[in-house]
Amino acid sequence: MIFNFRIVSDEVDNFKREINIDSTATFLDLRNAICDSTGYDKNQFSSFFLCDDAWEKKLEITSDDMDFDADQEFELMDDAILSDLIEDEGQKLLYVFDYMTERAFFVVMTEMVPGRTLKDPVCTLSVGKAPAQTMDMDEFDAIIDAKAAKAATMSTDDLDADFYGDDAYNEDEFDAESFSDLMED
Repeated sequence: MIFNFRIVSDEVDNFKREINIDSTATFLDLRNAICDSTGYDKNQFSSFFLCDDAWEKKLEITSDDMDFDADQEFELMDDAILSDLIEDEGQKLLYVFDYMTERAFFVVMTEMVPGRTLKDPVCTLSVGKAPAQTMDMDEFDAIIDAKAAKAATMSTDDLDADFYGDDAYNEDEFDAESFSDLMED
């Protein structure tokens, strides 16, 4: 069976990748395919997180055993088979490529193609330039400070009437719509 994964970024609006990979491949194979499609260094520490429908992190699948807390459940990428952990279309994952700043790609398994196999992963769609793989901590802090300063200067008058206080606001609709533009073909 072949899995199709769509990968988007919240940092770069026009960035999108699609990767077809055999369901018997490992998460390390998927990580390598993502790195090949973005030009990222495969030696950087990274992790996948299986997520629920609200993008809340569940199981971590990491590139290296970092002596995690014994209570924390995790898998290693080179041991974790995709089909053992991904069972349904629509499965959401985060791929954390910059561990220091927790910058990540949003990954969705969009399609299962039964009866076919692939020897090697294939990037079937490459749109836009990937964000830089790592970010200097000073640069990251400056971005966070700028966002905080902007938020501090906003008044309630700056908020649109269709924001959270609107009677028509539905949290489920917000979550579905927030990534719909990014995830569409």
